[in-house]
Amino acid sequence: MAKEDVLTFDGMVTEVMPDARFRVELDNGHIVVVYTAGKMKKNRIKTLVGDRVTVEMTPYDLDKGRLVFRHKGEGSGAPRPPGAPARRPPPRRR
Repeated sequence: MAKEDVLTFDGMVTEVMPDARFRVELDNGHIVVVYTAGKMKKNRIKTLVGDRVTVEMTPYDLDKGRLVFRHKGEGSGAPRPPGAPARRPPPRRR
């Protein structure tokens, strides 16, 4: 097994934990603790409870993983309360 061999799973964020970590329930029912990948931190991709995500895991430790992708669409994100703005406008530059 090579160093680059990783297992990829899809799941849903069930809890936001301190230090950019999340508890994710995978589609197969397994619950893992994952940390945010560097590219997601760099691009400031926010992840909330209820978001659909893709997780990479090593075959040696199946209780931890790396969150590498947040899916867009109807199944991602917690339901928005009625009357809440759809999105914040980008900041104005001078």
